[in-house]
Amino acid sequence: MTAFSYDAYVAAAHFDGASQAWFALGDGTVRGPGLPDRRTHAGAVLCAALHPSGSGLLTGGDDGAVCWTRPGETTTLFERPGRWIDALDASAANGLVAFACGREAHVRDVADARFERLFRHERSVAALAFDPKGRRLAAASYGGVLLWYARIAEQKPQALKWAGSHIGLAWSPDARFVVSSMQENALHGWRLADGKDMRMGGYPAKVRSLAFLSKGRLMASSGAPAAVVWPFAGADGPMGKEAAEIGFQEGSEVCRVAAEAGGSRLAGGRTDGSVWVADLAAQGVREIVPPAGSPVSALAMSPDGTQLAFGDEAGGAGVIVL
Repeated sequence: MTAFSYDAYVAAAHFDGASQAWFALGDGTVRGPGLPDRRTHAGAVLCAALHPSGSGLLTGGDDGAVCWTRPGETTTLFERPGRWIDALDASAANGLVAFACGREAHVRDVADARFERLFRHERSVAALAFDPKGRRLAAASYGGVLLWYARIAEQKPQALKWAGSHIGLAWSPDARFVVSSMQENALHGWRLADGKDMRMGGYPAKVRSLAFLSKGRLMASSGAPAAVVWPFAGADGPMGKEAAEIGFQEGSEVCRVAAEAGGSRLAGGRTDGSVWVADLAAQGVREIVPPAGSPVSALAMSPDGTQLAFGDEAGGAGVIVL
């Protein structure tokens, strides 16, 4: 393991297309092994996503800026001083970037500086997620999730309604389901073919992290003493089915999950700072980072499942070859 001490909250971890690990920090910097430290924001980094090109990291901050950092250069793509960039996502499939600023969701095209779409909401947008092809954008807010066609200017969004505050989002890899995490200790999902919804509860803590694996047949979630894994195979997905638990440990909770999208590797980060990895095609859970005392705040697995990056609330971080 290659370990780092950054002395700032690790807000996000990602691997880019070159398997470079990136860490976005609460002190406004973007760092990583072999990279010069770069202060990209005047305040804290609040959210991050890979750039659609596969090179470098997009970040949104409490300074109202959206920045693109790659080796040797940082570019400001958007700036609105006095506002916060609360959510961010990007689509490698069609080169679009989306970010939320209060009640507004903005969409830009990295290949066309003139392209801009603005989608307004009744409440603040807490999370954004493109579908796998980048055609539709999901926006989580109070009262449910709105689905927008990302390139269409004038439209009425499809509303997926459920009472409460929705704070996180994930699309199933086949785009048949949308799942949101909620301010309460629960998930809520919708099957888009018929709008049928499903409540996925029983969590003792807030669900802060979701990850699909096994080519979309499974979805792992945080928020419990183990990673809670839901089945998504078949026409009904998790409807009427029970979840499995992986990596149970008394007295600590899984607060972050990461997975090999096309394979069976799953990793979990805990509130005690430990990190484990499991191969669901085999048996057993292997602890790869011992408890460090500070909760894991960021976790990412490389697309090929061979590396894992993690960070915690105290600024500890590392990259592990699995």
